[in-house]
Amino acid sequence: MWLPLATSVLLCLTASRLGRWLPPATAVPVLTVAALVSALSTGFVLAVAAFVVLAQVPSVAALGHWSVAVVRHGHLVPVAAGVVAGVAVALLSTSAVWRAVRAGRDLALAARLCHQLGPAVAGLVVVQDDIPDAYALAGLRGRVVVSTAMLQALPADERAVLLAHEAAHLSRRHHVYGQIVELAAAANPLLRSTARAVGTAVERWADEVAAAEVGDRRLAARALARAGLARSEAAQDGGRSRQPVARGAALAAVDAHVGHRIRALLSPPPRRRPALSAMVVALTVASGAAVLVTEQVTEARFELAQVAYDHPSHPLHRVEGVHGPRTLSWPGPWTTAMAAPCLTECRERA
Repeated sequence: MWLPLATSVLLCLTASRLGRWLPPATAVPVLTVAALVSALSTGFVLAVAAFVVLAQVPSVAALGHWSVAVVRHGHLVPVAAGVVAGVAVALLSTSAVWRAVRAGRDLALAARLCHQLGPAVAGLVVVQDDIPDAYALAGLRGRVVVSTAMLQALPADERAVLLAHEAAHLSRRHHVYGQIVELAAAANPLLRSTARAVGTAVERWADEVAAAEVGDRRLAARALARAGLARSEAAQDGGRSRQPVARGAALAAVDAHVGHRIRALLSPPPRRRPALSAMVVALTVASGAAVLVTEQVTEARFELAQVAYDHPSHPLHRVEGVHGPRTLSWPGPWTTAMAAPCLTECRERA
């Protein structure tokens, strides 16, 4: 039941390393899906834990026609843990909803800004600005926005790198991965390091695409360094980026971990690590499978609790030992051998 929470902790501890070890084109989708599944799975098991404890309240059990003794049997979830889980679910659900609203607002604003920018040549819009800037603005028809100051700061071959980088953000839909992983982190704070790792890997992915297009990794590294220096000098002079307020839908070329990205470009292309990718995928699948097991076990427990409530004289009570000194673990080997016939017989009586 608690495997999804353990998965979240493991991702918290290893996400940054996974983002560096895996090729960025692999790290981004694999970590994004892992974060999403982990957030959903953790939320589900926390909600189940809270509900199991809530169902032990006599008035709630009466509404659901559940036997409190059967629900409580085996102490599947300690009361204190269930209360904490309930509070956590309420807070994290609110956080996730708020983040989803912000994401929708950012994307809507980005689409409106794309429309306001007017026609673009091959998706490129050049704005008259003394501040060196470049970013990809997401939308149904995204735009690559570059200031005249940035174009003046780079020679022609390095401009090609910059434009290829920004175009890669749009063609690979990097903003979608960013929004999904940020939503997962809002629903599960243990995944914030995963969100940061995906953000860095997204930039590395665009770097690799740009380097492949120009066919020169050193040129790509040089363009990144020069663009970063131009923006840094402008910031020191008091200039501010003109990037839109919808930063969740705008991806910049020179914002994230410039030094690390330059070193990566000066190194050979990242090699595939299928075994490591398979381990992350297996962990993700296991987390999802834990949800299915939790759902089935919980459903079976509450069905038996309804049988015990509706038929207090049924042999189920003696099998479970609810009214006797005998104690069995849940789920026990009797589940398929005894629970199914009990349920069938009691439904026929009803």
